[in-house]
Amino acid sequence: MAENTMKKIMIGKVTVNMGVGETGDALEKGKTILNLVTGSKPMQTVAKVKIPTWGIREGLPVGAKVTLRGEKATEFMKKAFSAKDNVLSIKNFDRSGNFGFGIKEYIDLPGTKYDPKLGIRGFDVLVSLERPGYRIKKRKINKKKVPIKHTVSKEAAITFVKETFGVEIE
Repeated sequence: MAENTMKKIMIGKVTVNMGVGETGDALEKGKTILNLVTGSKPMQTVAKVKIPTWGIREGLPVGAKVTLRGEKATEFMKKAFSAKDNVLSIKNFDRSGNFGFGIKEYIDLPGTKYDPKLGIRGFDVLVSLERPGYRIKKRKINKKKVPIKHTVSKEAAITFVKETFGVEIE
């Protein structure tokens, strides 16, 4: 019996995020690291809340992120999982089938060399999983919700990561 192609799970997008906490040279170093690691141009993220004790105010650029889709996302995920020794916690997954994890040092990724000018920084990797047909919630005309039966569950996401990338879940 043929498997239903509409139930096939795929990576919607991978967001690589680095919160620097300050502007200037540190932010530029963070952007350089993200460009080095992903091969894509990062964009700045701004603070949404004011934290006077840290010197952060609303609208101040404090981080950078890169969004990867398609083949680039899959290739990056293979590197990211090998940096985590192909082991993830069950706590990394949410109810919607999305998951995320942190990498403490960018030099943990295979093929990345240490640059003394950049220092040691870590970043977060956030993955959104989806099925074919998720476009109905993003389109402009006749926008609809994705039915509950069609959403990706936590268990389905764990199975997808195990089978696709050979990752062990603890």
